[in-house]
Amino acid sequence: MSRLMVNVLNIAIAAALATSLSACNRSADAGTSSAGADAGVSADAGPKYAKVVGVEPVRSTVNNPKQVCHDETVTQTAPPKDQHRIAGTAIGAVVGGLLGNQVGGGKGKTLATVAGAVGGGYAGNRIEASRQHGQVTSTVERKCSTVNNTSTKIVGYDVRYIYNGVTRTVRMDHDPGDRVQVQEGVTAVSDAR
Repeated sequence: MSRLMVNVLNIAIAAALATSLSACNRSADAGTSSAGADAGVSADAGPKYAKVVGVEPVRSTVNNPKQVCHDETVTQTAPPKDQHRIAGTAIGAVVGGLLGNQVGGGKGKTLATVAGAVGGGYAGNRIEASRQHGQVTSTVERKCSTVNNTSTKIVGYDVRYIYNGVTRTVRMDHDPGDRVQVQEGVTAVSDAR
């Protein structure tokens, strides 16, 4: 036999053996699959899901204080220049003294002048007090205060789920709905509504 024929014959034998071996493996896998199904083990390699039994939003409160300002009108009254009303008292005393001097004679005239000066001084003081007002000024002042500006936002969800009769909790960034997809090691990976 030629060498070429021997090589072709070896290739044909190898191909026949490979085909036969492949058929045996498929038959063995089918037997294992049915035995696994009988034992309650799924041969399905598809995604697995767990039932969600509770979802709690996780909130975070943030305080961003801010400054609030407003304009306020402030009124001030300056005291009068002549707080003791000296001018009114002096003018009233002079006028009262002159009027008192016109009454009576001798010692009575002196008493009338003194009484007129005292009475006139008192009257002048009261008159000036009723007419005298302090200067009123108004200014606008900017008043500022710091107020709390708190806000609350949801930063995640604590999800409780049951898988193979065991309840577990995982924190997720979204509400998963009624069920979650799990991977080997029982880790929730995504939502499935």
